[in-house]
Amino acid sequence: QLADIIPRDALLWKLKLLKSGAAYANSRLHAVQAEVLFLASGKDNLLPSGEEADRLFKGLKNCRVRYFKENGHTLLLEDGVNLLSVIKGANMYRRGRQRDFVTDYLPPTLSEFKKTFDEDHKLFHLALSPVMMSTLTNGKIVRGLAGVPDQGPVLFVGYHALMGIELSPLYEEFLREKNTIVRGMAHPMLFGSKYETSRQESSRLDTVSMYGGLPVTPINMYRLFERNQYVLLYPGGAREALHRKGEEYKLFWPDQPEFVRMAARFGVTVVPFGFVGEDDILEVAFLILLLFL
Repeated sequence: QLADIIPRDALLWKLKLLKSGAAYANSRLHAVQAEVLFLASGKDNLLPSGEEADRLFKGLKNCRVRYFKENGHTLLLEDGVNLLSVIKGANMYRRGRQRDFVTDYLPPTLSEFKKTFDEDHKLFHLALSPVMMSTLTNGKIVRGLAGVPDQGPVLFVGYHALMGIELSPLYEEFLREKNTIVRGMAHPMLFGSKYETSRQESSRLDTVSMYGGLPVTPINMYRLFERNQYVLLYPGGAREALHRKGEEYKLFWPDQPEFVRMAARFGVTVVPFGFVGEDDILEVAFLILLLFL
């Protein structure tokens, strides 16, 4: 088809030029130290994007891949693909030489919010039908987040439901009602590339990063409190989110929660919270799945 558009001699010259340029670039891949984000399409009918992602993922030292298996050659011109969203989800946006999870964070735009909660997570939220309650200063329990302080610093301390499925409705409610981001402290392993592959698709972990997740370290928490942020902490961590049968609502907190001392230093309002029912919904969903199988 290209031969019908481009004269034969011009096409041969372009291919020769491309071959020469590729050889030059490939001979220097090992010397590239910069961070690289490679976007590959699964239905690229013009170039072997997937195979190229496999090759560059191995050849570049600091390469991360986001694979879009349902997209074609013109990836960035297709609906549903936002380059900035991909960069933020992969934790590769930074303003300086080093990435700063606190100051480099960009809150989600209105279009990103709508895509996440009105499209991607819509059925999930309809199935859960979450209802949030809070307690006012006079002890009255009300629907919504009226009992939550309007200004930080605030530390929300709670326990994980199974697989941490409470995070999505929690982020949504705070954005809709309080117009604020809750910076969730998570295991540092979630923000590295050690376990990523050359066909890594955008995942729930990317969404966590986009909505304020950052590695749980004392310095990160200190700097968030210093900036009067809303901070979300699960002292039970991954063990709590991956609890076994019979461990529903069981706390796996350390004996000496160090966050209390730091919160006291900044005069932080500590808000304990919990979730009820999400483990039960997952159990019902699992039983329904077994019936259909």
